[in-house]
Amino acid sequence: MNKMKNLMNKTFLLFGFGLFFCIAGCKRDEYYIDGGKADANFNGSMLEYLKAKPVPFDTIASIVKLAGMEEVFNKEDITFFAPTDYEVKEMIGSVRRVGTLNWQLYRGGKDTVRTLADIDGAIWAKYLQRHIFKGVKKLSDYPQYDPNLVAVYPGQYYYSYNNSVARIGVIYGEVGGVKYIGYRQLTIAYIPDISNPDQSSFFNYKIASSDIKPKNGVVHSLQLYGEGFGLGSYAMINDILSR
Repeated sequence: MNKMKNLMNKTFLLFGFGLFFCIAGCKRDEYYIDGGKADANFNGSMLEYLKAKPVPFDTIASIVKLAGMEEVFNKEDITFFAPTDYEVKEMIGSVRRVGTLNWQLYRGGKDTVRTLADIDGAIWAKYLQRHIFKGVKKLSDYPQYDPNLVAVYPGQYYYSYNNSVARIGVIYGEVGGVKYIGYRQLTIAYIPDISNPDQSSFFNYKIASSDIKPKNGVVHSLQLYGEGFGLGSYAMINDILSR
C-alpha cells in the first residue's frame, strides 16, 4: 500500500513538474514571439517618415526639399534605398580631411560647403535619385545574389528614378556550414557602365534595415559606410568640382 502511495506521489510530482515546464515554456515562446515583432508600418508618407526620424534622416529630409522632390516622397509609390545623414557628413567633410569635398574645394581655391544649400539642388537631385526606384518592393521581391557565385545567383539590374542602373539582390547567409538557410540581407550596387556591368567598378552596399513601410512605399536603410550618398561619393564630388 505504501509503495502504491509513494508511486502515486511521484507520478503527481512528475506531472506537476511537466505541467510547470510546459506552462513556462509556452509563456517563454509567447514572450519571444511578441517581443520579436516590430511594427514596420508608418502612418504617414515617406517624407513624413524621414522627418519623424531626425536620427539618422534629418539631413536626408532636407536634401529631398533641396532636390525639389517633396512631391515624389509624399505621393508617389517608390522604393527608397535610404542613405543616412552620416554619409552626407562624411562626404562633405572638412578642409583637414583628405579626400572629402571640402578638402578638395579648399585645395582648389573654391568656397567650401557650409550648408546643404551651398550645393546645387540639381546635383542633390541627380544623386538622390540613384537611391529611388519606382514601385514598391520589399526584400522578398528581390532575387538571390551570391557575390561568390554570380553566374548562378546574379541578383537583378534595375533602373532607378533617373535611369541610372543598380544591381539589387539578396544575400542568403549560411548556418553551421550549410549555405543559403541563414539570414537574408538586401544589397545594392551602382553600375556605372551597363554595357559592361561585370567589369564596372562598383561597391556592394548592404542594407541595415529593410521593409520599413510608410503609406507610399518602402524604405531600405543603408549600413553606415561613410561614402554612400549617391551610391559612391566620389562621383558627386567630381560633379561639384567640375562646375
